[in-house]
Amino acid sequence: MAAVLLISVNLRPGATSLGPVLQEVSAALGLDGSGAGMLTALPGLCFGVVGFVSVRLGQRAGLSVAIALGMGLTVLGLLTRVWMPNPWLFLGLTAVALAGMGIGNVLAPAWIKRHGGPRTVLLMTLYSAFLTVGGSAGALLSAPLASGVADALGQTDGWRWSLALWGLVAVIPLGLWLVVARRTGHDFPPTPPGDGPATLLTHSPAAVALTVLFGVQSMNAYVQFGWIPQIYRDAGLSAGHAGTLLAVIAGLGVIGGLIMPTVIDRSRTLAPWMVGFGTLTLIGYVGLLLAPVSLALLWAIILGLGSFAFPTAIALIPARSRDPHVTARLSGFVQPVGYILAAIGPFVVGLIHAATGTWTAVLIMMACSGVVMTAAGLRVAGRVVVDDELTVS
Repeated sequence: MAAVLLISVNLRPGATSLGPVLQEVSAALGLDGSGAGMLTALPGLCFGVVGFVSVRLGQRAGLSVAIALGMGLTVLGLLTRVWMPNPWLFLGLTAVALAGMGIGNVLAPAWIKRHGGPRTVLLMTLYSAFLTVGGSAGALLSAPLASGVADALGQTDGWRWSLALWGLVAVIPLGLWLVVARRTGHDFPPTPPGDGPATLLTHSPAAVALTVLFGVQSMNAYVQFGWIPQIYRDAGLSAGHAGTLLAVIAGLGVIGGLIMPTVIDRSRTLAPWMVGFGTLTLIGYVGLLLAPVSLALLWAIILGLGSFAFPTAIALIPARSRDPHVTARLSGFVQPVGYILAAIGPFVVGLIHAATGTWTAVLIMMACSGVVMTAAGLRVAGRVVVDDELTVS
């Protein structure tokens, strides 16, 4: 349980802590709009690319060893990137840190399915909730810490110390997972009878729909992490206020993480929830376009409720698969492809904003993503099992 809690808390702050201080980071490193867009796109891109090899790494080293290796990369990247004067070195070491988090993203649900037994739903609930806690903490603390350090030390680069903090925090789960890996040994689940390379996950409509759902909600999450604070700041709010509103969006996901695994386990259909997620997402972005300051908190709350789609998609990976090996394969398919889709969003947002100078087109595009989210979610709303669709294929 401690291992699950600590890995989940450390899989998001390295990404979410950048948004509130993106303006300071860009100024210090000389990043233009496209460079900042690339930086905000890195989480989805790295999570996607690394996700494709994470299952193979887990097969070779074992789930626990691979997760420990991922935490090691996270610590290395987060502690070293902030001292790099060159923007490309900063981007490269950010990619190293995100690669480590990406390994944990893919393998943690499979680890829970493998070792959870009768406590799988409980562990998945804790994982989903504290994944969001970590993301919220990164957004909430980033700007205040940067400002506090700058004031205390009389420096202009307090953001470096603020971002480096998460590398120190990640040392704790690194040590714990090394202990877990020693106890479990090679713990990748064996291939079930009848499963083989011919049973591609693209043969499963549920797996494809879950990938689209995960990709669209991840795109929303990383656009929010990377750009929502800047949208609020451009509307006239302070960096601290913008970071707090982002933390509200991310923090409400904690509630979603706590309730959605149980809702999934006990519900015959998630259709009303899926419609609700998409509708709230659409309303939140339209509201942010029309009244970004006067009703700023309201739109943050609405977008936060729509972000319940994130813990839902995560929890559906073990919930819509039966065998731990299929869970590992499904996680290694849904998350990498989904994150590649998600990576496009923040980068396109940066390009659109640089070209237009306003957030209007961006917010309209993001509002439309709520419709796609609902359509994909309805396909996995029932109690479909990916293992059965692979068998039929």
